[in-house]
Amino acid sequence: MSKPGADQGEETSPRPTAIPDDPALIARARGGDLAAYDTLVGRYQERIYATVYHMTANHEDANDLAQESFIKAYQALASFKGGSSFYTWLYRIAVNKTINFLKQRRHRGHLSLNDLDFNAEHDAELVALVSDKTPRRDAALAELQEKLNEAMLKLSEDHRLVITLHDVQGHSHDEIAEIMDCNIGTVRSRLFYARQQMQGFLSDYLK
Repeated sequence: MSKPGADQGEETSPRPTAIPDDPALIARARGGDLAAYDTLVGRYQERIYATVYHMTANHEDANDLAQESFIKAYQALASFKGGSSFYTWLYRIAVNKTINFLKQRRHRGHLSLNDLDFNAEHDAELVALVSDKTPRRDAALAELQEKLNEAMLKLSEDHRLVITLHDVQGHSHDEIAEIMDCNIGTVRSRLFYARQQMQGFLSDYLK
């Protein structure tokens, strides 16, 4: 018997499939479900790659390190206790691997002029400064980006990382503290010192 008021020919729409959250995917991946881990990789691959690339300034190195980070994370899934988010735990693995790589390499190349487009084109104060200095805004922005690139390359790995995570990617102090495995005070002091260094490196240009 049909319910009162229900149309005999009415079809029930299928319910949308729920998207698994990280804990559910992690549990499945621990059980050997590679498709579940592939979903986690797809969820965070772009952000992990972006962080590593800003640290290495090399696409090939960034691809290799990002891939190695996901492999290491998969092998270490049993050690993930859930004290932090999977995203933060994964970031920490990638950051540590990249810092170790940079310490071994010690050969610094050039950053792409596109790397710091966000900092130049979307920072109101920088844009205003450039606009005040010259009407050739596009050329001035390109010059500013080049100067920012050169300044970034002069920072230590830790200071370049904190600038990348906070000023380029917009992470909070709390998130950066978890990623870098340090306290918030250390994050703030590193960020302050890194910005002071950047201002010093750019002082001649910004006069």
